[in-house]
Amino acid sequence: MLLKSAHAVDREFRVLQALHGGAVPVARPDHLCTDDAVIGSWFYVMEHVEGRLFWDPALPGLEPAERGAIYAEMGRVLAALHAVDPVAAGLADFGKPGSYFERQIARWTRQYRDSQTETIGAMERLIEWLPSATPPDDGRVSLIHGDYRLDNLMFDATEPRVLAVFDWELSTLGHPFADLAYQCMQLRLSSDLPVLAGLGGLDRAALGIPSEAAYVAAYCERMGIAAIPHWEYFLAFSFFRFAAILQGIKKRAEAGNASSTKAFEYGALARPLAEMGWGVVESAA
Repeated sequence: MLLKSAHAVDREFRVLQALHGGAVPVARPDHLCTDDAVIGSWFYVMEHVEGRLFWDPALPGLEPAERGAIYAEMGRVLAALHAVDPVAAGLADFGKPGSYFERQIARWTRQYRDSQTETIGAMERLIEWLPSATPPDDGRVSLIHGDYRLDNLMFDATEPRVLAVFDWELSTLGHPFADLAYQCMQLRLSSDLPVLAGLGGLDRAALGIPSEAAYVAAYCERMGIAAIPHWEYFLAFSFFRFAAILQGIKKRAEAGNASSTKAFEYGALARPLAEMGWGVVESAA
């Protein structure tokens, strides 16, 4: 079972077309095929980009200064993405402006219910709390990636420079702080997880990797804002959303049609992520 709106390759292709050649590095989109008779589904072809992929956010094998430069570049590209004018890029209709969190909470609650296999108390509490605690809409609307993380970035072979941002299937018009919180949420995960390992439990200062506060402050400086109010809300939302995504993977794994060989390992993280999200709420109370 694929959840609604999953893997919309035409949307990915459109984003690549809109961004290619601009401030946000992406692979060149070459062709979108909408003829199901060719391979059985729509697909697109894009440029091959040669470089480095980092799967471990702790960046083993690099020096502290190199790690700091990688994270600085990752933050720079995220800010560049959020500075893109959707209208000028031809993406004014790529999503609905305003009320982003309300719509996302409703969407992922539905998708979670469609793939639910057990009762997760923390998820139930988040589903109840998030709509009641949504901050007032501040009017911010930008193109967001939806899955912005280290392993979706191709870096130059020798320099701390992003050559291409990949995997745009969850991109839409939305609130930029959702992208930033999603990335920071992932980095909070334990460093010893078999899949989706984060930086939890590691000495980030010794590694040369900025703290969450420093990373967020650098983003704010790039965006010309003083701070991010309601930060805990955005983090809790990110944990909720990711838990819903992982629950979908778990459902597909149990049905025998998951694409990843590690689907059961990913799916098993739905509960602990929901619990971490509710933990953010409780710690902020």
